[in-house]
Amino acid sequence: MADKLIIVESPAKANTIKKFLGGSTKVVASMGHIRDLPKSKLGVNIENDFEPEYINIRGKGELIKSLKKEAANSKKVYLATDPDREGEAIAWHLAHILDLKEDNANRVTFNEITKNAVQEAIKNPRTLDKNLIDAQQARRVLDRIVGYQISPLLWKKVRKGLSAGRVQSVAVRLIVEREEEIEKFIPEEYWNIYVKLSSMKTKEEFEAKFVGKNGKKLELKNEEQVKEIKKDLEKGKYIVKNVKKGEKKRSPAPPFTTSTMQQEASRKLGFTLKRTMSVAQGLYEGVKIEGRGHTRLNNIYENRFDKNF
Repeated sequence: MADKLIIVESPAKANTIKKFLGGSTKVVASMGHIRDLPKSKLGVNIENDFEPEYINIRGKGELIKSLKKEAANSKKVYLATDPDREGEAIAWHLAHILDLKEDNANRVTFNEITKNAVQEAIKNPRTLDKNLIDAQQARRVLDRIVGYQISPLLWKKVRKGLSAGRVQSVAVRLIVEREEEIEKFIPEEYWNIYVKLSSMKTKEEFEAKFVGKNGKKLELKNEEQVKEIKKDLEKGKYIVKNVKKGEKKRSPAPPFTTSTMQQEASRKLGFTLKRTMSVAQGLYEGVKIEGRGHTRLNNIYENRFDKNF
């Protein structure tokens, strides 16, 4: 009988964590979600507080049977799926499948796959976070309600195979409404006047913008008006009455979120979304290297650093 059973989402992560934990600890993968809404119907009871109807995902029967067997042969089961709402939902479904009590402290999370982080997480398990679970369920239910009710309309009106989601459907509406506003917009003529001035002492040049006359702001709406003001400006003398000085602080860019990481990778490196996420997952889980087994990339860089310096 195993002393501990740790369930993660991916086999690559399982292989990495195995290297950190000795003894009779077993690490297995759930291969992502094991329960979901049925594909053959809506699967959401709209009349009963939008209650979702979950079923075991087709094709995962053998995996579920294996997980149950491993859990039955272990003294303690830890659910170590990803520390986000999807991971929390997967842990919740695993607890249901394996008959684990939700109020038991068997949920462990870590934001980095290092020996210290993993061991510390196992020392400090917690109960399932219902707020994260509810957030994932709300997202999933919205996906299903929008997708299953709008997609058939797209098949009839546009073409087969199109799908609608809770995000893109709203985004399309916003784009359409914005386009309608643009089409209704009536353009108005406006002008700006800029004057290049120079200091009488240093001859240093700077630019000033015309904003008004006699202390009042003035909108420039036609060429005739601009020509009249230009004549006055060309005759006038200019005095700098006030100079404002201040300090500006530039804060560093915030840490990447998934979306900002994808945007920067696309803009600077030309990566597709799929490639960006694949690289990020590899950095997080590690890669298999001949002769060294499953190794995290930061370990490789640390070893190189040690050798060179």
